[in-house]
Amino acid sequence: MKSDAADKEEVVTEIFWEIKAYKIFETLLDVKAIDKNGKMHEIRAIQNSEDVSILDVKAFIEGERLPVKLIIKNNERYYPLKAIDSEGNLIDIKAITAEGKILPVKGVSKTGNVVHLRAIAEDMTFYDIIAMSPDTEFNHVKGIKMTDNPVEAIVNGVSIFAHVKSIK
Repeated sequence: MKSDAADKEEVVTEIFWEIKAYKIFETLLDVKAIDKNGKMHEIRAIQNSEDVSILDVKAFIEGERLPVKLIIKNNERYYPLKAIDSEGNLIDIKAITAEGKILPVKGVSKTGNVVHLRAIAEDMTFYDIIAMSPDTEFNHVKGIKMTDNPVEAIVNGVSIFAHVKSIK
């Protein structure tokens, strides 16, 4: 005899949250993955349950969902934010202004295990990175360190500094 639990299969639908750069009293900027040919691709936070406290952030490129991570910075000032394809190629993540200017998105500072992501304008103005649901609820997008090691993990051959999540 089947249990009632077997009859009540949970139907999971995904809700895609847009990733934006935000500065108070200014417009929202799109955040995109930009491949080596200059083509722009969507970055989304993915909600697959009622719980929106922590969501995966992925780049949607050529039908694939690629991980978005903060990369080891080497001699750079800030941690680069990149998507990583299955072959270990890095794809830039950038914010786009209404005028079409392309701004880098980086991990600029760290508080405990949280790395703060910002889009950086030429005048060093910082924009927060957020995820917006279709009904305009929002979360912050942050780098998350799970270990004390400088290299958090290796993803497709690439050493990463932190995972990237949308958090309440």
